[in-house]
Amino acid sequence: MKAYTVRIISFLALSIFTISSCLSQDCSRFYPFSENVTGELTSYDKKGKVIAVVTYHVQEVSSSGGLETATITSEVKDKKGDQIVETSYNITCTGNGISMDFNSIMNPELLQQYKDIEVDVTGTNVELPNDLSSGQTLPDADLNMELDMGGLGMNISVMMIGRKVQNKESITTPAGTFECYVIKYTSKIKMGVGRTGSSKQWIAEDVGLVKQEDYNKKGKLTGSSMLTSFSK
Repeated sequence: MKAYTVRIISFLALSIFTISSCLSQDCSRFYPFSENVTGELTSYDKKGKVIAVVTYHVQEVSSSGGLETATITSEVKDKKGDQIVETSYNITCTGNGISMDFNSIMNPELLQQYKDIEVDVTGTNVELPNDLSSGQTLPDADLNMELDMGGLGMNISVMMIGRKVQNKESITTPAGTFECYVIKYTSKIKMGVGRTGSSKQWIAEDVGLVKQEDYNKKGKLTGSSMLTSFSK
């Protein structure tokens, strides 16, 4: 597998971490979780230049055993507007918040052009409760992908640890102005070489993720994502 492709897979994993914080439903305080909800997250480099755009669409919502499950389709495009990858996955609303099983991320469509690659996905579900308050600690989350490329192995891991609610702030993006909870956490990414940094997320009631900023271990901005379109 080319290094570029591995970077795309890693980016998709990070974007799904982000999207999973953007979707819930009537059983959640924060996120509209109904069919035909759409959103667009634009990612920028440290200089503010567009590097990719993620669009997501709630394709279907079903109910079983007291749980609501949404099937989400997601498309990643590069800065030129060319499609990088398209996939779908499930997010579950438990009534107390949302939870996402990472095994649903890496469905066969994602790597269908690389038929000689076997992928094993494990991880701890991303969870976001209905009730948020300043100083609150949230559960950690992690994703690990083991790739077997014809005898050549590679691991990609993404970790979110020390998740904590900071305060509330007003944020303006092309999608509007929102009152948000700010959540900070330490991020650890390993794809050959390990990298540790931190991230801040701005979460708005009835909308979801509005903005995210990523920093290196020295506290310098390395990239960001912003809600540039949203409809329900």
